[in-house]
Amino acid sequence: MPRPDPAALRPIRVRGLDDTLAAAAAADRLGVPLVLMADWAGGPLWLLGLLDRARRAHPGLEATALIDCGDRAGEAQGALAAGVPLLLFTGRADVAVRLAAIATARGAALLTRCPPPLDLAAPSLTESGGRRRRDALEALCRDWLSRPQG
Repeated sequence: MPRPDPAALRPIRVRGLDDTLAAAAAADRLGVPLVLMADWAGGPLWLLGLLDRARRAHPGLEATALIDCGDRAGEAQGALAAGVPLLLFTGRADVAVRLAAIATARGAALLTRCPPPLDLAAPSLTESGGRRRRDALEALCRDWLSRPQG
């Protein structure tokens, strides 16, 4: 995978399937690529499972997964071994160089910076339930994805 331009990314931080499907529906409706982002706590396989569900729900959608490993090189290596295509690593520069080489060899890309993501865990979104919440999430994602970059 070629190293993407971090400034061009519009990541959406997801916390579960509802977030993922709302983000995927918004991206699909707009015809734009989707970058699902998650913290390490969910784990790389969990994130890849969400990516798979988004792709199955929206077969024509260009979507990828980005996991935030912070400064933890071991977690970055675990994510690479699991097959996560994009990693954010904010640790030491010399370690980032080595991890980037490993990522490239595995067909992935390592970022050392990333624009702030849209975080779908905002309190106002978690208070409403059911269909209303899903509609609100999708509308928020559509707004985020349709904004000019930069």
